[in-house]
Amino acid sequence: MKNTNTNSKSSRLDSFIANPRKAIWTLGLPVMTGMAVQTLYNIVDMFFVARISVNSIAALGFNLPLFWMAMGISFGLGTGVTAVIARFIGAKDHEAATNVAEHGLLLGLIIGGMFSAAGLLFGEEILILLGTPDELMPDTLAYFQVIAGGFIFMITGIFLRSIFSGEGDTRTPVKIQVTSTVLNIILDPILIFGFDMGVRGAALATVISMIVAVIMYSRVILFKKSTLLQLDFKIFKFKPKYIKDIFRIGIPSSLSMIIMSLGGALFNWILVHYSPEVVAGYQIAGRLDQIFFLPIMAIAGSLVTLVGMFYGAQRFDLINNVIKDGLRYGIFIGFGSGIIFYIIAPYVFRIFTDDPTVLAVAVSIIRTFSPVYWLIAIGMISGRALQGLGTGVPSLVITAIRVAVVSGPLAYYFAVVLEKPYVWVWYASVIAVFIAAGTSLTWLYIRSRRVQREVKAQAAS
Repeated sequence: MKNTNTNSKSSRLDSFIANPRKAIWTLGLPVMTGMAVQTLYNIVDMFFVARISVNSIAALGFNLPLFWMAMGISFGLGTGVTAVIARFIGAKDHEAATNVAEHGLLLGLIIGGMFSAAGLLFGEEILILLGTPDELMPDTLAYFQVIAGGFIFMITGIFLRSIFSGEGDTRTPVKIQVTSTVLNIILDPILIFGFDMGVRGAALATVISMIVAVIMYSRVILFKKSTLLQLDFKIFKFKPKYIKDIFRIGIPSSLSMIIMSLGGALFNWILVHYSPEVVAGYQIAGRLDQIFFLPIMAIAGSLVTLVGMFYGAQRFDLINNVIKDGLRYGIFIGFGSGIIFYIIAPYVFRIFTDDPTVLAVAVSIIRTFSPVYWLIAIGMISGRALQGLGTGVPSLVITAIRVAVVSGPLAYYFAVVLEKPYVWVWYASVIAVFIAAGTSLTWLYIRSRRVQREVKAQAAS
């Protein structure tokens, strides 16, 4: 069995080297399929929650920064796991890759447990700190108390998925994700309306689906042992170096996602000064944005694996080509989806609500952001490519500039100090997108040149 798995690893790496352009989609399309199902769930979830009340939509909005913070830390460190595993596989050191995977799984369990404990113990205090209005607190807290208990399953599942991505297997996680998401969609109306649980039912449906996903991952990777990396904790060896490597790439990425989550909380706080309907419109618009992000995140995620593998194999020529292809695809998709979304925006949001204020807000967001989708694509893909090259610091710095230095302060200045209409909050973010795209592309160019010199120096020695 081990020999078969080792051969599979080698053939997979060889196929990626033989056709890197195809490899982007070989890795990316299954991820995009899984994300499409997840996006469908988010849309269906919002549809059911919107049937409760506008305040219920806004309550979910105040939960999202906390939810995304937990996911952000997990995906950030998970990206570190993916990149380190991919590099060892590129260097054909499968024993080290397996050991890194074991370290990653243990990290997921520890971090997930910490998040669940903190959320259950201090949930209300955290929501108050985030500025949740009194009229939204009952629904917001009811949702968060259930979600917090599921953090350990959500975070562990993300780390398990990162292990599969590191070895170049994006199909298995998609099968598991599709199964858990379909279960979530089925449970939503049953728990929300059938058992009259309201927003608490939506949260419970999500947690149950998370538990099922972890069970399925565990069955494949620990019990059936049908994965390429054969985890065996009986011979596990703790190596601080692997934790350091994971953290070196993952911590900056996690911190950048925390900043984004805090930025989302700040925007909720700013927008609620207008009305809960504006917050609700902001949340609904995000569901359409997610459709644009599907292919972009799939391309960006595949670059982490491919760039990491090619870096480990010391094939800078392939690194350069695959990054150019990824950016080219992202810009094309950004332009195309921007045009389509600008046209359909006034019509698509009516499936969620007929509230004229909520609809107007959602349309204004999409029509402000859709012309700069291609710049968002450049920023996301460049940041992921840099992670594949072994550095997560650029994503942290760029996100900090975009959120903490530009969009957050500008949005506050426009909305609270100058008392401008809410559309000025979107203008603040668009300005930040231009700055982030230019900075990330420049940083990628500089880092790529440095890696090229490193590879040439190693070859010469």
